[in-house]
Amino acid sequence: MAENDFAPKFAPFFGMLRQAGICFAMTFGCIGAAYGTAKSGIGIAGVGTFRPDLIMKSLIPVVMSGIIAVYSLVIAVLIASDIGPPPNQHYSLFKYGNITRHWQGRY
Repeated sequence: MAENDFAPKFAPFFGMLRQAGICFAMTFGCIGAAYGTAKSGIGIAGVGTFRPDLIMKSLIPVVMSGIIAVYSLVIAVLIASDIGPPPNQHYSLFKYGNITRHWQGRY
C-alpha cells in the first residue's frame, strides 16, 4: 500500500483495533454478565434457605447482570456500524476513524 494522506502504512493497525474493540466489548460484557448471574444465583440460593420471602427481591441483580450483556451488545454494534466524522468537518481526531472507507477507496 502506497503511503498518502488518506491511507498511511500503519492504517491497517487502526482497523485491527476497531475489530479488537468489538471482540473485547462482547467478550468481557458477556463474561461479566455470566459472573454476575452466577454470583447472584448463589446469593438467591442462600437467601432462599433462610428467608424465602426475600427471593423476589433477590432477582434484581440477575436482571441487572442481563442488562450488562445487552449493553455490551449495543456497544459492539455502535463500534461496528459505520460511524464517521461530522459532514464537511476534518479533525485530526477523525483522520483514521473509519479505515474501511480508505481501503474501499471512498474518501
